[in-house]
Amino acid sequence: MFETFDHTADIGLRISATTLEELFVDAARGLTSLLVENVGDVRPALTETIQLAGTETDYLLFDWLNELLFRFETGKLLCCEFDVRLTEQGLKATVRGEIGDESRHRLAHEVKAITYHGLSVQQTESGWQTELILDI
Repeated sequence: MFETFDHTADIGLRISATTLEELFVDAARGLTSLLVENVGDVRPALTETIQLAGTETDYLLFDWLNELLFRFETGKLLCCEFDVRLTEQGLKATVRGEIGDESRHRLAHEVKAITYHGLSVQQTESGWQTELILDI
């Protein structure tokens, strides 16, 4: 589950999940929902693999979302399905989506950057939780 919250000229994501992998998936879904209004219209036509090295969970989450944003900004890739595996070395994910099509996808926000401001990933009694701020 993810929710957004306002933060001055930015927007925040607050995510709760049972497992750490689900947290990363829901964070990616949250980012996609900020990029395009009609997420349900994004089709899993393309498959890409993403590998990121890292051992600190909060920085790995930052790198994950930053990589997804980079792929959107440079190749207009909108992702709708995420299979994330975390290992001792980092993250390996398979993402599915399609190239954004202005005739079908209604762009929502221009997300300029994922920020370190307020970034935290915490284990809770019921799973995992994070908050992060995105520059829009």
